[in-house]
Amino acid sequence: QVQLVESGGGLVQAGDSLRLSCAASIPFFSRYGMGWFRQAPGKEREFVAAIKWTGGSTNYAGSVKGRFTISRDNAKNMVYLQMNSLKPEDSAVYYCARDQLNFRTQIAGTDDEYEYWGQGTQVTVSS
Repeated sequence: QVQLVESGGGLVQAGDSLRLSCAASIPFFSRYGMGWFRQAPGKEREFVAAIKWTGGSTNYAGSVKGRFTISRDNAKNMVYLQMNSLKPEDSAVYYCARDQLNFRTQIAGTDDEYEYWGQGTQVTVSS
Protein backbone atom coordinates (compact mmCIF):
# COMPACT_ATOMS: atom_id res chain seq x y z
CA GLN A 1 0.00 0.00 0.00
CA VAL A 2 1.45 3.32 -1.10
CA GLN A 3 0.81 6.52 0.81
CA LEU A 4 2.39 9.94 0.39
CA VAL A 5 1.75 12.69 2.92
CA GLU A 6 3.00 16.22 2.33
CA SER A 7 3.49 18.81 5.05
CA GLY A 8 5.20 22.11 5.65
CA GLY A 9 3.08 24.45 3.58
CA GLY A 10 1.81 27.76 4.84
CA LEU A 11 1.41 31.49 4.33
CA VAL A 12 4.64 33.41 3.95
CA GLN A 13 5.84 36.71 2.54
CA ALA A 14 7.79 37.17 -0.65
CA GLY A 15 11.45 36.44 -0.05
CA ASP A 16 10.79 33.98 2.76
CA SER A 17 11.65 30.30 2.80
CA LEU A 18 9.68 27.11 3.40
CA ARG A 19 10.64 23.49 3.60
CA LEU A 20 8.13 20.96 2.38
CA SER A 21 8.31 17.36 3.51
CA CYS A 22 6.82 14.23 2.01
CA ALA A 23 6.52 11.14 4.15
CA ALA A 24 6.41 8.13 1.87
CA SER A 25 4.97 4.79 2.86
CA ILE A 26 6.32 3.04 -0.21
CA PRO A 27 7.67 -0.48 -0.45
CA PHE A 28 11.22 -0.36 -1.74
CA PHE A 29 11.22 3.46 -1.57
CA SER A 30 14.90 3.73 -2.46
CA ARG A 31 14.24 2.15 -5.86
CA TYR A 32 12.03 4.98 -7.11
CA GLY A 33 12.56 8.51 -8.27
CA MET A 34 10.41 11.11 -6.55
CA GLY A 35 9.03 14.39 -7.78
CA TRP A 36 7.34 17.57 -6.65
CA PHE A 37 4.61 19.20 -8.69
CA ARG A 38 2.37 22.18 -8.06
CA GLN A 39 -0.99 23.43 -9.19
CA ALA A 40 -2.27 26.97 -8.87
CA PRO A 41 -5.97 27.84 -9.16
CA GLY A 42 -7.11 27.79 -12.77
CA LYS A 43 -3.82 26.38 -13.99
CA GLU A 44 -2.59 22.95 -14.97
CA ARG A 45 -0.39 20.95 -12.67
CA GLU A 46 3.26 21.65 -13.42
CA PHE A 47 6.56 19.99 -12.72
CA VAL A 48 8.69 21.60 -10.01
CA ALA A 49 11.56 19.25 -9.18
CA ALA A 50 12.53 15.60 -9.17
CA ILE A 51 15.26 13.44 -7.75
CA LYS A 52 16.61 10.17 -9.04
CA TRP A 53 16.20 7.01 -6.99
CA THR A 54 19.89 7.14 -6.14
CA GLY A 55 19.59 10.68 -4.86
CA GLY A 56 22.57 11.59 -6.99
CA SER A 57 20.75 13.54 -9.71
CA THR A 58 18.11 16.21 -9.63
CA ASN A 59 16.13 18.22 -12.12
CA TYR A 60 14.25 21.50 -11.74
CA ALA A 61 11.77 23.61 -13.60
CA GLY A 62 13.39 26.73 -14.95
CA SER A 63 11.15 28.93 -12.81
CA VAL A 64 12.53 27.48 -9.57
CA LYS A 65 16.09 26.59 -10.48
CA GLY A 66 18.53 28.22 -8.10
CA ARG A 67 15.84 28.85 -5.50
CA PHE A 68 14.46 25.37 -4.73
CA THR A 69 16.35 22.26 -3.69
CA ILE A 70 14.96 18.74 -3.68
CA SER A 71 16.50 16.07 -1.49
CA ARG A 72 15.67 12.67 -0.10
CA ASP A 73 16.52 10.52 2.88
CA ASN A 74 16.15 6.90 1.87
CA ALA A 75 16.70 5.72 5.43
CA LYS A 76 13.64 7.69 6.56
CA ASN A 77 11.52 7.36 3.39
CA MET A 78 11.35 11.13 3.16
CA VAL A 79 11.53 13.64 0.34
CA TYR A 80 12.05 17.35 0.91
CA LEU A 81 11.68 20.53 -1.06
CA GLN A 82 13.58 23.51 0.31
CA MET A 83 12.10 26.67 -1.16
CA ASN A 84 14.01 29.92 -0.82
CA SER A 85 13.36 33.43 -2.13
CA LEU A 86 9.71 32.63 -2.55
CA LYS A 87 7.64 34.69 -4.96
CA PRO A 88 3.88 35.23 -5.16
CA GLU A 89 3.84 33.17 -8.36
CA ASP A 90 5.06 30.18 -6.35
CA SER A 91 1.67 30.08 -4.60
CA ALA A 92 0.03 26.72 -5.32
CA VAL A 93 -0.83 23.36 -3.88
CA TYR A 94 2.34 21.29 -3.87
CA TYR A 95 2.24 17.55 -4.43
CA CYS A 96 4.86 14.86 -4.11
CA ALA A 97 4.69 11.83 -6.33
CA ARG A 98 6.41 8.51 -6.96
CA ASP A 99 7.84 7.50 -10.31
CA GLN A 100 5.99 4.71 -12.09
CA LEU A 101 9.22 2.87 -12.79
CA ASN A 102 11.88 1.67 -10.42
CA PHE A 103 15.55 2.16 -11.19
CA ARG A 104 14.71 4.63 -13.98
CA THR A 105 17.89 5.77 -15.70
CA GLN A 106 16.68 9.28 -16.41
CA ILE A 107 14.69 11.57 -14.13
CA ALA A 108 10.97 11.59 -14.87
CA GLY A 109 9.77 15.10 -15.63
CA THR A 110 6.12 14.80 -16.64
CA ASP A 111 3.19 13.97 -14.43
CA ASP A 112 2.15 10.98 -16.54
CA GLU A 113 5.40 9.31 -15.53
CA TYR A 114 4.32 9.35 -11.89
CA GLU A 115 1.96 6.83 -10.40
CA TYR A 116 1.15 7.79 -6.81
CA TRP A 117 0.36 11.23 -5.45
CA GLY A 118 -0.06 12.82 -2.06
CA GLN A 119 -2.99 15.00 -1.05
CA GLY A 120 -0.99 18.20 -1.40
CA THR A 121 0.04 21.05 0.87
CA GLN A 122 -0.90 24.67 0.26
CA VAL A 123 1.80 27.29 -0.17
CA THR A 124 0.72 30.92 -0.30
CA VAL A 125 3.22 33.70 -0.84
CA SER A 126 2.04 37.24 -0.25
CA SER A 127 3.66 40.22 -1.93
